[in-house]
Amino acid sequence: MPVTLTWTGHATWLIDTGVGVLLVDPFFDECPTAAMKAADVACDAILVTHGHFDHVADLVAVAKRTGAKVFCNWEIGQWLGGQGVANVQPMNLGGSALVPGGRATMELAWHSSSLPDGTYGGNPCGWLLDVGGRLVYVAGDTGLFSDMERIGHRRDGRRIDVAILPIGDLFTMGPETSREAIHLLKPRLALPNHYGTWPPIEQDAAAWAAAVAADGVAAAKVLVPGESVSV
Repeated sequence: MPVTLTWTGHATWLIDTGVGVLLVDPFFDECPTAAMKAADVACDAILVTHGHFDHVADLVAVAKRTGAKVFCNWEIGQWLGGQGVANVQPMNLGGSALVPGGRATMELAWHSSSLPDGTYGGNPCGWLLDVGGRLVYVAGDTGLFSDMERIGHRRDGRRIDVAILPIGDLFTMGPETSREAIHLLKPRLALPNHYGTWPPIEQDAAAWAAAVAADGVAAAKVLVPGESVSV
């Protein structure tokens, strides 16, 4: 059964594993490019990469309305408890947990993290998802780091099916650096996010995709908010 990934805008994704829907970094109502509103979201679990507002603005509202379990680091988990969110699974880097359709491993990310009220947000992270028989890597907000080669190289010989990478530059990797990340990860397909939401992170995603294709390491696809791809 295929896994379907829907980009709703900025760095927010819905990942349908075939037995449940994972929501990554809920940012809808204040996102100028969002394809949907927080009140319309249905999900079975929520994965959080870090605490910045453009990744958690609608986290509390969606978690309370849906009852979906939130997977996040310890500090964000404690903050959510203070916001009245009870169904939380705190984790830390390197840990794994069962999610609908498979397993989620909390991976490194090089970034910063604070919550909208200024509370310390703990270590930022990415997620390596082994769901529906597919490997999906959500890098989160990050710069390039050499452990991406480790993430892409698995002892069981499997290859990452999809890598979701930021290309906006300024706050994360830019287009050129993300291509270096693709060389380390060697995914079958690369998808861009965290760009075009505001002028400081405008990028030519079509040019990025053409450059990735020319590199010959991975295929690349550019989605518009609300569009899906199945793998």
